[in-house]
Amino acid sequence: MTESGLTHLDPLGRARMVDVTPKEQTHRRAIARGRVHMSTETTSLVARGAINKGDVLSVARVAGIQAAKRASELIPLCHPVMVGAVLVNFRIEDTFIDVESQVETVDRTGVEMEALTAVTVACLTIYDMCKSVDRSMEIGEVALWEKTGGRSGVYRRADSGDGGSFDERLESLDGLDVFGDA
Repeated sequence: MTESGLTHLDPLGRARMVDVTPKEQTHRRAIARGRVHMSTETTSLVARGAINKGDVLSVARVAGIQAAKRASELIPLCHPVMVGAVLVNFRIEDTFIDVESQVETVDRTGVEMEALTAVTVACLTIYDMCKSVDRSMEIGEVALWEKTGGRSGVYRRADSGDGGSFDERLESLDGLDVFGDA
């Protein structure tokens, strides 16, 4: 760390990538979530597979997976990480679609940026595929929900009080398969 305490600046104040080579490789996981708000008509079309561009959630899942693998190409000081696994899942409600990504690795640095990038690009893909029927959609609530591994240990976001945790809300779907094959 520099004298100023900023990890991404060298002693002359220039941007630099943090040196992670002295760190031990550990199993690391990050979970991020986001939401695409839309009209009830749009969520109904997505759920029925009736959007004219195709299967919205399948395309968004692949986009999220690809995005996680390329996060370091988009974020200047983000380390390239050997991504071991990426899961992208969805939950459809009346006026929104929840998106969740889980990214895992065994490496010297975490995968929070990969998980956040996966969720964001999956949300953008949903928007892109549905914009012909609903230009009023909004993307929001993108946040890191959990991180494990590494020196800083475990982080879990407190529930925001919007009806239970994502896992609890998933359990309330009573067997409705909105996820398809991962």
